[in-house]
Amino acid sequence: MLGRRDFIARALSAGALLGAGLAGCSDAPASPQELSQTFFCFDTVCTVGGLMGQEALDDLVERCQWFEGHLSRTIATSDVGRINAAGGAPVEVEPETAELIGLALDYARDSGGLFDITIGAVTELWDFTEGVVPDPADIERALPHVGWEGVSVEGTTVTLADPDARIDLGGIAKGYITDDLVARLASAGVESAYVNLGGNVAVLGGKPDGSPWGIGVRDPFDETGKANYAVVYASGGSVVTSGLYERQFESGGRRYWHILDPRTGYPVESRVMSATVFSERSIDGDGLTKPLFMMGEDEALAFLEGHGVQGMLVHEDGSAVMTHGAEFELL
Repeated sequence: MLGRRDFIARALSAGALLGAGLAGCSDAPASPQELSQTFFCFDTVCTVGGLMGQEALDDLVERCQWFEGHLSRTIATSDVGRINAAGGAPVEVEPETAELIGLALDYARDSGGLFDITIGAVTELWDFTEGVVPDPADIERALPHVGWEGVSVEGTTVTLADPDARIDLGGIAKGYITDDLVARLASAGVESAYVNLGGNVAVLGGKPDGSPWGIGVRDPFDETGKANYAVVYASGGSVVTSGLYERQFESGGRRYWHILDPRTGYPVESRVMSATVFSERSIDGDGLTKPLFMMGEDEALAFLEGHGVQGMLVHEDGSAVMTHGAEFELL
C-alpha cells in the first residue's frame, strides 16, 4: 500500500469491510446500496464506501480531487504553492485552506513547535523516494526559516512573515479532509460509512448490520504491511497512526525516517516506532501524533490525555503503552 501512513482499516468479522454487497437492494436501484470506491489521490491509495447512493460516493472522490488541487505543496497553482511562491506577500486562499492553516497553528502552539507546518523549508531538501540525504550546510541554511510564529491568517488571507519560509500541510491535510468527507456524508443523510485516506481512517455509524467497524493498527515490525498489532472497534470517530516505518531509507549505514524534527532538520531520534490516536476528529490524530516521537513516554501520554484522546505508543522493543482507558485490543 502506498502513502505516508500505511494504515489498514478492515472488518475483522466474516463480513469484509470493502466491497461487500447488500442483499435485497436489487429491486430498488435508486436506494442506498453498500458501495465502495478505491482511487489514487494525495500520493496514496484511498478507499471510501458505505451504505449510500452513487451520487454521494462520487461527491467524495470529487471532493478529494478538489482538496489535492488546493493543498498540494508540489502543485504550483495550489493555495499552498502560491503562498510559498509569494515571497512574503499576502495570498488570498480558499476558506478551507485558511481554516486548515489556522488549525495547524493551534497544534504547533500546543506542542511547543514540535509540530510545525513551516518545516517545508527543510522537507523540500529531503528525498525519501530516491534516498537523498541533504548537505548539512543546506539544512543549516534552511532551519532559520522554520518557525510557525511567522504564519498569519486573517480571514482568507495567509501571509508568511519570512519570504523564504515554506509551508507543508502534508502532515495534517488528510486529517482535515477526512473530517470534511465524514461531515458531507452525515449532511447527505448517510448513517453507515468509512473513509480511508491512506492512513487516516474514520467511520460514520456502525456497519450496515449494526455492528462496529474493526479498525486495524498496522504492526510496525511486519515488513509485508499486512499484519495488525492491535484493533479498535468503533461506530464513529477516527484512528490515525504515524510510524517511522512508513517512508525510510538507509544511506551510509544509517537509517533515515520521514518524520523530521523541526528543531534539527533531521529525522527524529526516538524509541517510538509508531504512535496511534483514536479520537472524534481525524485532524487531531494528525496534529497530535507527530510530536509524540519527540517527547518522553510520560510527557507523550500526558499530552494525549490533556487533549482528551486515546493513544498508544509502540516501542522499538515491541512493547506498547496506552493512555488511561484506551480501547485498543492487542493482537
